[in-house]
Amino acid sequence: MSDRLKELFAEVAPTYERVNHILTFGLDRLWRRPAARWGARSGGRLWLDVCSGSGDMARALLRRASGETRVVAVDFCLPMLKQAVGSGQALRPLAVGGNVRGLPFPEATFDLVTISFATRNINLSRSVLEDTFREFRRVLKPGGVFINVETSQPRSRLVRSLFHVYVKAAVKPIGSRISGSQPGYAYLASTIPRFYRPEELARILEGAGFSGISWRPLFWGAAAIHRGIKP
Repeated sequence: MSDRLKELFAEVAPTYERVNHILTFGLDRLWRRPAARWGARSGGRLWLDVCSGSGDMARALLRRASGETRVVAVDFCLPMLKQAVGSGQALRPLAVGGNVRGLPFPEATFDLVTISFATRNINLSRSVLEDTFREFRRVLKPGGVFINVETSQPRSRLVRSLFHVYVKAAVKPIGSRISGSQPGYAYLASTIPRFYRPEELARILEGAGFSGISWRPLFWGAAAIHRGIKP
């Protein structure tokens, strides 16, 4: 699955950021801002953005980093990383190729680890996701912070139904037309309705060994920011 997923993201890499902004009416940028602020409060000199893709979250972190703080962006798809450090970007993270299930960093390296709108893609099963969260915890220093930004399931049944209808009606047709990749956006559309409610994701984080878990719903629960601490 990982090889096929890498191929899908390579196909959509040139237009991925633009499609996200269109499909969310620009809200994905707004949702990353409070996540970056929440994460930046942890301080420290080395931050990691995993599954960084085209680098939106890494750049949001860089805007809030002190002069001594470095931001590392890791992704398994090199075409995506090229977008993250493209010549048109004023803020460029240090880009590293790598797989989230075995990050190429020693234990207790980072003060902050973030992931945004990519957790669905590593959710091959609940146990796999929990193991991957453990890998994120491994590279955090004790007391380090993990921030997860992802689509979620609205608590209201009506809002949840409307959200799922929009995903079905818009994500695949619009994403496929702009990117030219029907398989890529068919896959991305399929991951949203079956992702976890915020309470369930919090329990998975607890199972991975994080403590002090809290979350904030965004846009009536269509997305959520989760925060956990490595004890």
